[in-house]
Amino acid sequence: MTETLFSSITQLVTPAPGPQRGAAMRELTMLKDAALLVRDGVIAWVGPRQDAPQTPHTQDLGGVAVVPGLIDPHTHAVWAGDRLADFEARVEGVPYEEMLARGGGIRSTMRATAAASVEELVNLARPRLEALLRSGATTIEVKSGYGLDFEAELRMLRAVRELQALLPATLRPTLLIHVPPTTGRAEYVQAVCTDLIPRVAREELAVAVDVFCEREAFSVEETRAIFAAARAHGLRVKLHADQFHALGGTELACHLEALSVDHLEASGEAQIAALAASDTVATVLPGVTLHLGLPAAPARLLVDAGACVALGTDLNPGSSPLFSAQFALALAVRLNGLTPAEALTASTVNAAAALGLRDRGALAAGQRADFLALHSPDWRDLTYTLGLNPVRDVFVGGQNLKENAL
Repeated sequence: MTETLFSSITQLVTPAPGPQRGAAMRELTMLKDAALLVRDGVIAWVGPRQDAPQTPHTQDLGGVAVVPGLIDPHTHAVWAGDRLADFEARVEGVPYEEMLARGGGIRSTMRATAAASVEELVNLARPRLEALLRSGATTIEVKSGYGLDFEAELRMLRAVRELQALLPATLRPTLLIHVPPTTGRAEYVQAVCTDLIPRVAREELAVAVDVFCEREAFSVEETRAIFAAARAHGLRVKLHADQFHALGGTELACHLEALSVDHLEASGEAQIAALAASDTVATVLPGVTLHLGLPAAPARLLVDAGACVALGTDLNPGSSPLFSAQFALALAVRLNGLTPAEALTASTVNAAAALGLRDRGALAAGQRADFLALHSPDWRDLTYTLGLNPVRDVFVGGQNLKENAL
């Protein structure tokens, strides 16, 4: 048994364990002059420093604020190539259709990714995930979705498996059915259901299946078929929906008890009501709003309606080159109308719920000892600071990542 008491914490701030909805997202517990006991990677006790149990191993955190480790429930961190030409063209006003005609857009990423080996994908993704870790993300979802070709999709997921062996954070792999082929669409969806999903499940390469439900991607009925195949093979389901158009995907996901619906920039009253009445998590992605200039997802309306709202980076080369979970938190306050307390809850226990996890995201006995020591004695610097990382130390299972020279 290993045991360490972390003390000299000016503010220990945490949501309650488990997903929080509506007004409860603002209800944080703050302990001043606190301490935290970690035993074998799990929190054993939290409370005032003067009441701390005796233990031979202590660590003085130096009078700073401590919050739970952040959880990033939506990334596309495995890709090859770049989209710099697309970025330059977009700021010059070039339509996306013209970028595609020039050979750019998402299909350029798909070509580059499909041509990369597992080793190349690992080498490209590792520094991206390390950046997320340094920003405070201790659990990170990583999607496939840039392969189209099934073997390329499998290589992406195998890269995530190899990355998990290299990084201290928890990686949650997701098979993303992202972009339909230009021909043979019905046959492709059928093959996804009868070939790709069974192979992924058999090799245990993913814990969930995600679908992009949009006019330019997959229909509601195609999504329903893919979800049925995923669940038949023991995989949870998630959805990209309402990024540009509200087609009914959000309502389908809520009806089928999907883990989360992500994006939601185009969500209206019906979608907000469906999410508020369900256990499906509404995940907002402010990096997309910043980078593409899209309307912000209605996080304020979702919270006020009683929904469970989470927050992610959507790290990807095309629409959200955002390598900081902390910066996503700061953006959500400015762009999506969340309060600092709501943003912290959205980035911790609610983000965990979006991944089907209940054992992390809060500083309470029995939870994983994933937590952050800030540079500041006031936890609100986590949502206030822009352009400078307010996270001093990242602890995963009670171990400081600085010890691993991350």
